[in-house]
Amino acid sequence: MKVYEIRDGFGLDKLVSRERPDPMPGPFQVRVRVKATSLNYRDLMMVEGRYNPRQKLPLVPNSDGAGVVDAVGPGVTRVKPGDRVMGLFAQAWLAGEPTRAAQTSTLGGPLDGALGDTMLLHEDGVVPTPPHLSDEEAATLPCAAVTAWSALVTHGGLKAGDTVLLQGTGGVSIFALQIARMMGARVLLTSSRDDKLERARALGAHEGINYVTTPDWDKAARALTGGTGVDHVVEVGGAGTLEKSLRCVRLGGTVSVIGVLSGGAGTVPVTSILMGNLRVQGILVGHRQSFEALNRALTLHGVRPVVDRVFPFTEARAAFEYLKSGAHFGKVVIRVE
Repeated sequence: MKVYEIRDGFGLDKLVSRERPDPMPGPFQVRVRVKATSLNYRDLMMVEGRYNPRQKLPLVPNSDGAGVVDAVGPGVTRVKPGDRVMGLFAQAWLAGEPTRAAQTSTLGGPLDGALGDTMLLHEDGVVPTPPHLSDEEAATLPCAAVTAWSALVTHGGLKAGDTVLLQGTGGVSIFALQIARMMGARVLLTSSRDDKLERARALGAHEGINYVTTPDWDKAARALTGGTGVDHVVEVGGAGTLEKSLRCVRLGGTVSVIGVLSGGAGTVPVTSILMGNLRVQGILVGHRQSFEALNRALTLHGVRPVVDRVFPFTEARAAFEYLKSGAHFGKVVIRVE
């Protein structure tokens, strides 16, 4: 099997191509021939050593992968050879509340991930691919789409007529846009570029706010709701944007914290949370039950992920550089086979 490994230290220059023996599935295991893998900011942080500097190396990065089952071990009943599947991000998190075991069962660190042509997974850790999606599209779902679904639906209780504020045009935010529109919600979206705001409007965003020309985007968002505030913010910025997110949400509203693009450490405005009766919810992707519910909704409505660019397997490092540049709109994918 061919893989990319982070070895001999962290950094994109430490992401190297290697060959490993083909794994054979044991009891309740399935072998998946990976067709495509998508990139998340988490994957970039992992390669650069910012996600977990103590991560044991070598490591095959990437949390998201889609492909075809080509062999199964004894006792497997959930899938069969030839089935198209996606890997579950947290292999041991099937439903309910997260556990320490689930936290340590995540693909792309600490477990080997999808940046290779083969994965060996437990049968519980694969999910059938929606039949209307290509492998490249399916490879975008396990982290970004499930995170957006968990934030808005599983935990957020989004309903028709709600107003949601989304930050930027990366994978989670664009999936959140598609899900919110599917659920009948109003969408406000921020970006540093007017062309990206126009693309978001074409996908169904109702209002766009350029946070460069309108640095007080929290006030602009509140003004767009008649001064009431939005019902829900999907917070991907982290410490640098959290305070404004708390200021633009309505009394009793929800802020789902899912990213740290602007930093992970900062002061917490406790008074704003307290006096606003706000709910601040951390979102750690989601369990298999949420993934399956998301797939049913995508299939019913025929929703397709927004894939910005597909790189060949031989250009994996260039794909990471492109993600790091922030030029993408939606998801960056690597075609493996």
